[in-house]
Amino acid sequence: MASLSSFLLSTSVAALLVIGSFATELTFKVDQGSSTTSLNLFTNVAISEVEVKEKGAGDWTGLKESSANTWTLKTGAKLKGPFSVRFLVKNGGYRVVDDVIPEAFKVGSVYKSGIQLK
Repeated sequence: MASLSSFLLSTSVAALLVIGSFATELTFKVDQGSSTTSLNLFTNVAISEVEVKEKGAGDWTGLKESSANTWTLKTGAKLKGPFSVRFLVKNGGYRVVDDVIPEAFKVGSVYKSGIQLK
């Protein structure tokens, strides 16, 4: 009986590991149209809201979703990085990634958040 219990336990643990491995790391791609005064981000996972905080800023600034998974910030002033990103996971809570996008970002660059989402 002990061997059957051990087998069932190891099978359950293996199943949990397989299910957990389907999570995707959220990435932010700096998209076309980004410049010193605007930031266009494409996310590889659907999220509900995106805000950024510039270096030294006290408040978060919301980005507008311009198309599916594409978020835009346009300002009249020069942006100051690195940028922290706060986002709302669909059917989840807010998450924050500090200094994920560097000041000297380049269009086409992809920055990893280190956060796994399903």
